[in-house]
Amino acid sequence: MPRMRAADAAVKILELEGATQAFGLPGAAINPFYAAMRDHGGIKHVLARHVEGASHMAEGFTRAKAGNIGVCIGTSGPAGTDMITGLYSAMADSIPILAITGQAPVARLHKEDFQAVDIAAIAGPVTKMAMTVLEPAQVPGAFAQAFHLMRSGRPGPVLIDLPIDVQLAEIEFDPDTYQPLPVYKPAATRAQAEKALDMLGAADRPLIVAGGGIINADAADLLVELAELLDVPVVPTLMGWGTIPDDHRLAAGMVGLQTAHRYGNATMLASDFVLGIGNRWANRHTGGLDTYRKGRKFVHVDIEPTQIGRVFAPDYGIVSDAKAALELFVTVAKERKAAGTLADRSTWVEDCATRKRTMQRKTHFDDVPVKPQRVYEEMNRVFGRNTRYVSTIGLSQIAGGQFLHVYKARNWINCGQAGPLGWTIPAALGVVAAEPETPVVALSGDYDFQFMIEELAVGAQFNLPYIHVVVNNSYLGLIRQAQRAFDMDFCVQLGFDNINTQETTEHDVLPAVPKGYGVDHVKVAEGLGCKALRVTEPGEIAGALEKARELAGEHKVPVVVEVFLERVTNIAMGTELDNVAEFEDLAESWEHAPTALMLLD
Repeated sequence: MPRMRAADAAVKILELEGATQAFGLPGAAINPFYAAMRDHGGIKHVLARHVEGASHMAEGFTRAKAGNIGVCIGTSGPAGTDMITGLYSAMADSIPILAITGQAPVARLHKEDFQAVDIAAIAGPVTKMAMTVLEPAQVPGAFAQAFHLMRSGRPGPVLIDLPIDVQLAEIEFDPDTYQPLPVYKPAATRAQAEKALDMLGAADRPLIVAGGGIINADAADLLVELAELLDVPVVPTLMGWGTIPDDHRLAAGMVGLQTAHRYGNATMLASDFVLGIGNRWANRHTGGLDTYRKGRKFVHVDIEPTQIGRVFAPDYGIVSDAKAALELFVTVAKERKAAGTLADRSTWVEDCATRKRTMQRKTHFDDVPVKPQRVYEEMNRVFGRNTRYVSTIGLSQIAGGQFLHVYKARNWINCGQAGPLGWTIPAALGVVAAEPETPVVALSGDYDFQFMIEELAVGAQFNLPYIHVVVNNSYLGLIRQAQRAFDMDFCVQLGFDNINTQETTEHDVLPAVPKGYGVDHVKVAEGLGCKALRVTEPGEIAGALEKARELAGEHKVPVVVEVFLERVTNIAMGTELDNVAEFEDLAESWEHAPTALMLLD
């Protein structure tokens, strides 16, 4: 039996399991693992500037492509605690990532050794498994179990903590005979599929709600095929956005209190049946359950048994992987179509299309400072159908959900439940590392952008080019809007007069930072090795986006496009699907929303 250090066995298992990209920071307690990576040479590594950043890079890497599992690595103590936000984010959104931490020697774990912390106990609630490996011979089994758990059932993250003496100890391990553990995924039965489609067939105005589980299962094509067979409109959730192209005739818009379309909410309220597949019934999607559920029946399909009935009891529940369920649904639907027993849905589909055509929000504003709606209009105009967007939280993300267009699964990469500020930059870098040939555009408000701005240097160092659109109102905009209920504007203003920002001269290429907006993001980005552009006029946005694309291609670094917005903007949102407040004029003609998916009447 071959003998090797446990760290070498761990690295070899990563390669055998297909995890060939890592993000992290070396340190004394994890150096044996790094030495093993150096010796093996099969795992690429990106050096993050912050371990939380490394965890979000791993998330972005996983989310970008079916089958990917991102790996983040850090030393003992604070490296592991820094990863917790990334683990929470991954757990909440069903994203498999593997966190590997170093640890003090086994004999010193109870002696308050330097940077020794019980990271397995800390990480336990936000992982599928968190384990400190105390015996070197357990390392192969721990890593095999990690990949088994990450891939089985509802996907999610795992943390493995490796004491330094465990890493260095020799064990017997034969990589030639290593076999990954079988993956378990529950599957719907034929009888369940028939019952669900019987219930849908009895409805007059059915909808399909497509969740992120469809993307995790790599089943978007099956979803579209099912919708077309049944001629039933589809509502993607925020995590399922892209499962059906936004301009597909059966794409009915998003539903919810924030990242939603007027026509999407109206169509949901007009429906009488909902088939939810791979979704959580998240509160920002449903709003009040009495309004959401009134007058309609629900079937819920989810891979996790405890998700069925967690938010509300459906009329029928199916525990199944989304792909397995959709394959059966398609088979049954094909048989019924051939038999001529499917209902004619043309009137309902046309009603949904009419709402989509007529219930648009206005985007074309010529105001200075710029209104945010205009930014998304220009992004739709400049960026192509293959563009992949990455965003996190805040008014920027909410408005992006209302106004941007997404045409493909995994082309909207969003931290759905956790929403940590700072996620966008490192996640975008992980996405680019996964598929550098796909154009990536990140979207942030100024505060999200500042949280982990140091990670821009990672993009410059490792040539990970993307475009980062920063909509800057120098405010905690979403919190300020929420504070309206308390009649206050308290501790949310980020603006100040920057003593280092000068007025423009005739020799300046870019306009100056407007007075009172504070941080000069262009200087910061350039100091970190990136390119940056500044925009203050709506007519300049498209040109800046096109220039950014050229710069990213030429220099192979992140390019920041900062657009200065009006300080105060309220974005449409509400408390119920039938109580969403609109703060701007609505579109009444095509000129008001020139990049809308359908022409207005």
